[in-house]
Amino acid sequence: MITLNSARGAVRAGVLTAALAALLCTTATTASVASAEVPSPRPAAAQADVPAGVTAGVAVFDRQTSTFTEQLNTAAQFRSASVVKLLIALDVLWNRSPDALSATDRARIDTMLRGSDDTAASTFWSNNGSGTIIDRMVTRLGLTDTARPPSTHPGYWGYTALSARDTVKIYRHLLDSAPAATRDYLLGGLRQSTRCATDGYDQHFGIAGSFNRPWAVKQGWSGFSSGGCTAPTTTAAKTAETAGEPAGTAAARTSAGVEAVDLSRPALHTTGVVGAGDRSIVAVFTLHPGGTSYGKAYTDIGRLTRSLNVPGASRPAGTWIGTWGSGVRVRTQATTSSGAVTTLPAGVEVLVGCQRRGQQVSQPPYVNDWWAHLPQYGGYMTNIYLSVPENQVPGVPVC
Repeated sequence: MITLNSARGAVRAGVLTAALAALLCTTATTASVASAEVPSPRPAAAQADVPAGVTAGVAVFDRQTSTFTEQLNTAAQFRSASVVKLLIALDVLWNRSPDALSATDRARIDTMLRGSDDTAASTFWSNNGSGTIIDRMVTRLGLTDTARPPSTHPGYWGYTALSARDTVKIYRHLLDSAPAATRDYLLGGLRQSTRCATDGYDQHFGIAGSFNRPWAVKQGWSGFSSGGCTAPTTTAAKTAETAGEPAGTAAARTSAGVEAVDLSRPALHTTGVVGAGDRSIVAVFTLHPGGTSYGKAYTDIGRLTRSLNVPGASRPAGTWIGTWGSGVRVRTQATTSSGAVTTLPAGVEVLVGCQRRGQQVSQPPYVNDWWAHLPQYGGYMTNIYLSVPENQVPGVPVC
């Protein structure tokens, strides 16, 4: 048996074979730099750790003390991507009980909040006045940095301008001012956020990956070509993408220079509430360099979110480790024949809880029978695709 050595990370991508690709449904990419992060206690006061090349707007509000524990560029405007679905849903329910919704509209809100469905959002946007939805909600909630999409892109609800501090206001309204039925219904949807969105993007980054439940999240992404997640409705949902979150189209790039909001760089946002009693409201908006992969952005926003002082948050146990390759599958057991839970975004960092021996996997010249358990996915991946030199990851316990 040939074990993995310190040179593995630099040569793996060039030695993928068709046999292993068929076995694991994996295609090669350039190996990422080896990384493993051991969780450490969060200091009482610290500044958000923004990865190099990332532009961020951050706000963390502690509802118990009515104070901000983190503030960074809180008034900066970002294109909202799917975070605007919070305003779309609140507008639908303004002065209306969830019980008064038609079965069709209720189903649309459910899938829009849980699976971030674009078709549902586009339907509400078209039926309820498009940009006037934003105008109404700005007045109702006293938002200061929120604005309808630019006149050049009136149908692109994902181009609505939004800031971290306005997002905190939206959640504060939902938690403290909205009718109880509306609060419970909308937050209930956000608590049931599915890992795979209906457009095939893994949406459990940021808050969802950094903290244990209870949490409720509404995420946003725009400008990426692939989200690397197994979702049964991926193909159908793709047709709606241009209505809300176009992937860096030429038209968007042309108009970006004359608008205050950047419509060009890839955007990834995580927002929601965390902790018992929904103690903390977290809003993290990020822009990434052009061409950034979804896995890289996913990893960067995860690291940023984990650096924050979030009162009431409980952090998951385990070790964060980088991965390499695309189409890497997470399986129910430590075998290639067991069912696939999902695929990983290419190059994403994962939380490894423990490792165990399982089916031997060969990728000439490498052979490995160790598998990592990923508690946040509820499954296993072969250690071959972890960015560490050893077969068995040092410091990670045996399952």
